[in-house]
Amino acid sequence: MPLLDQSLVDSVIKRALRSGADFVELFVERKRNQSISVEESKVQRVSSGNDLGAGLRIIHQGTVSYVYTEDLSEDGLLKTADLAAQVGRRGGGRFAFGDLSGAPHAPQRIEVAPETVGADAKIELLLEADQAAREVSGAVRQVAVGYGQSSQEVLVATSEGVRHADVRTRVRLMIHAVAERNGEIQTAMEAPGLQRGFEFFDETSAAEYARAAAERATALLDAAPSPAGPMAVVVGNEFGGVLFHEACGHGLEADFVGKGSTVFVGKIGQPVASPIVTAVDDGTLPSRWGTLAVDDEGVPTRRNVLIQDGVLVSYMYDRLRAGQQNHPVTGNGRRQSYQHLPIPRMTNTFIAAGAHSVEDIIAATPRGLYAKKLGAGQVDVTSGDFVFAVTEGYLIEGGRIGRPVRGATIVGNGPRALYKIDMVGNDLKLAPGTCGKEGQGVPVSVGQPTIRISELTVGGTGVGPGGAMRQ
Repeated sequence: MPLLDQSLVDSVIKRALRSGADFVELFVERKRNQSISVEESKVQRVSSGNDLGAGLRIIHQGTVSYVYTEDLSEDGLLKTADLAAQVGRRGGGRFAFGDLSGAPHAPQRIEVAPETVGADAKIELLLEADQAAREVSGAVRQVAVGYGQSSQEVLVATSEGVRHADVRTRVRLMIHAVAERNGEIQTAMEAPGLQRGFEFFDETSAAEYARAAAERATALLDAAPSPAGPMAVVVGNEFGGVLFHEACGHGLEADFVGKGSTVFVGKIGQPVASPIVTAVDDGTLPSRWGTLAVDDEGVPTRRNVLIQDGVLVSYMYDRLRAGQQNHPVTGNGRRQSYQHLPIPRMTNTFIAAGAHSVEDIIAATPRGLYAKKLGAGQVDVTSGDFVFAVTEGYLIEGGRIGRPVRGATIVGNGPRALYKIDMVGNDLKLAPGTCGKEGQGVPVSVGQPTIRISELTVGGTGVGPGGAMRQ
């Protein structure tokens, strides 16, 4: 069943155009979600929600007005169109009426709609994961397991004749394990997720992920304090890509470029990284967390190469910034919901695979830190300066992975670190997350193969040699 009848969509756009607007865009969204949590081997919460609304953007001689409503009746939408025509919001610049030709990609095929699976089956899965984590060791003191699903239907219609719809169904598992011994506490997390239906769990073992989290938390109890100082750092694949996402990716979004608040301004066609580095934003990847048939402006997503062999070749654009900067659209206009204006955002962003195996990279490193998993971090988007916590780390000694360490952080500058990448692995993996920017959170994937950065500053408590995203 369509979100809105086509005749009503046309009526709303025609009503808004009566104000003399140059452009009208209607964004309609229906979102259904469910979450279940298990703590202390008991079901703590089962919640669900439904949200339905529409946002109307009108552009008139460079002035942008945006109004949203939960009233999707004909009368409610027409009143919203009248109000949007009256409420001015200074946008500045010109709007991109670029070539939007090209069919949208087909939405991800869903074999088992999550809403057709009862809560009992989901709870059973979570309880099995809880038990699997607790059986790993007596040191495991707490386990929290969560399940989440969401289905987002969107419609984008514009005065140019664009009429595109998309359905985005996501399923995810979240596991936190806490281990304790003699007052020492360590935690670990696993959070797999894809744009799939409940068939996701035919290929994903909740129990195996729970054991992995518990084993890592337990192993960290025996970790020594991390050494500190400058050293080579090998960053693991999958969520290790958060380093590029935060420290460099945001600086390649066109709104920051337009403000001049990124070190990448004016560097198209220039080297910005080691020649072995290629970085991509690709909203078309099957099943990935940030994949879209069309972005939230109705633009078909595409594979955008951002850095090719070390050379900067593109930024990421929504329609407004594309027009301001005289650039083709790239399918990166995104918004958290119908209550928000679209802005340039990443989709699935990653460093492409290279030629080296992980074993080669470790063997070629006489001494350093293997940051297998990264956690929370802080980044200055303007400069690219960053600090990231290492949630699973090991010393590299004599070209071998040595003892685990805890309390490590890596400190550096994203653009400078790009130049210091001297080995890129062949084990590319992506991980899901939620990217926050300007108060809006959107689903994205981050990723990379294992990479080696020849030198970063490692912060820690031991003695050693002389924007924010969440999972």
